Amino acid sequence: MSDATPSPDPLQTRKRKAHFRAWHRGMREADLVIGGFADRELRSFDEGQLELFESLLGESDGDIVKWITGEMPVPPHQDNEIVRRMIADARSLAT
Repeated sequence: MSDATPSPDPLQTRKRKAHFRAWHRGMREADLVIGGFADRELRSFDEGQLELFESLLGESDGDIVKWITGEMPVPPHQDNEIVRRMIADARSLAT
């Protein structure tokens, strides 16, 4: 007899974990910006985009907020499609 329960899709599991991490940052401003972006965009990410987003989640909240406000440039190792989209998204919501 085999287990009839299908194995969870690893990409979907990673997306759920990333979504949780996006909303549980520690700094409310970062929760709103990163979590809101995740709400709007994360479902459509392919594996490469998800990897970039997971890398972003490893950065400090203060730095991310400063990138969004323009107080600090985005470092080269995070200057990618996902970070640029998140910054554009946050700035469009602020206007």
